Amino acid sequence: MYKIVKKRALNDTVTLMEIEAPHIAKKAKAGQFIIFRVDERGERVPLTIADYDREKGTVTIIFQIVGASTKLLNTLGEGDSLLDFVGPLGQPTHVGPEVKRVCVIGGGVGTAIAYPQAKALHAAGLEVDMIAGFRSKEIVILEEEMKAVTDHLYLMTDDGSYGEKGLVTQKLEELIKAGNPYDLVIAIGPVIMMKFVAATTKPYGIRTLVSLNPIMVDGTGMCGGCRVRVGGQTKFACVDGPDFDGHEVDFDELMKRNSFYKEREMADREDPAHICRLTGGKRHA
Repeated sequence: MYKIVKKRALNDTVTLMEIEAPHIAKKAKAGQFIIFRVDERGERVPLTIADYDREKGTVTIIFQIVGASTKLLNTLGEGDSLLDFVGPLGQPTHVGPEVKRVCVIGGGVGTAIAYPQAKALHAAGLEVDMIAGFRSKEIVILEEEMKAVTDHLYLMTDDGSYGEKGLVTQKLEELIKAGNPYDLVIAIGPVIMMKFVAATTKPYGIRTLVSLNPIMVDGTGMCGGCRVRVGGQTKFACVDGPDFDGHEVDFDELMKRNSFYKEREMADREDPAHICRLTGGKRHA
């Protein structure tokens, strides 16, 4: 069992949890992920590692409360435990010695995944700019944490209620045109956001990494559910990724695959069986 040693609400729909998992904390690196299962009836859910503490033996995850499993996870508190917590899985982010200046871009809850990337790169001595985009001020997360690990932080909101009004791609284009010599751009967030970040950097020849989180079951490359088309070849996000060259990813195919189970996910959210589990009732047959 994996004990929850810390729980913190970042906003109304996003929660941070620190999990006691010493073996994972010992080996985890930025860019990798875990798969958790709340109990023996739970589904296997992948989440990117948001942070880790090797001395304390803990791993931090940040999740958005959107489906049955994340709703169930959010009912747990400090002192409770998860049944399964497997990792670290996937390939850690690799930038290469030629990279000196990086722009890290996070969109919405993807900011929670972009943050450890910025932290690791900043700790390695690179110059790190970060652009974080949100719909409005109310859902901004990790602002102070991001400031602490970046040379420049740019907060963007769709409605202009905080930071600058506009999209992350608009700010990125502005920074590039201003002469900022980025060797690498890392984008993490909604697929459509990553698609347009890659489209923004391509004319300038700036290497761009995107972190993909497609449908996934086992996390070992056996099920094939997380396959993506990259450079005309089939890759598996769980073992070949989750980082891929954004200029090579077939984003349109990825978006279609990610929408395959939307109707079922909506039905599950309305299923009384799930509602009963969250409120402590019996599961319907």
